[in-house]
Amino acid sequence: MATQQQPYDETVTDIEETFGIMPGYLDALPEDALQNEWPNLKRFLFGETAIDPKTRELVGLAVAAAIGCEYCRHFHRGAAQLHGATEAELAELSFLASYTPRYSALIQAQDYDLEVFKDETEQIATHLQSQSAAGDD
Repeated sequence: MATQQQPYDETVTDIEETFGIMPGYLDALPEDALQNEWPNLKRFLFGETAIDPKTRELVGLAVAAAIGCEYCRHFHRGAAQLHGATEAELAELSFLASYTPRYSALIQAQDYDLEVFKDETEQIATHLQSQSAAGDD
């Protein structure tokens, strides 16, 4: 169901009430883009979603680190801490943020066959599931 777009001046007021300021990077957007962007940004920063807020911010931090965005890294690290991320979690995240890009580069550089990779991944999953089931006995 489509929702009614908030008028521009109400969007600006909502942003100012939510953040305490109108961030320049949002103010620089065209009016219609801001009106479209704000509801999703607000929902995923402050609303109830399927992923809890701390996990959302840790994911944001991992992505920011992987793409090398200093702006996003600064924001998501602080937001994760506000949502209770511990130093141990942030330390683990620093490893995890490098994990996927590193192995992606390794496999891509080999020009590894995707279908073989999918088959091997399925074999590994089946093996791990059988080991897990055996441990439940």
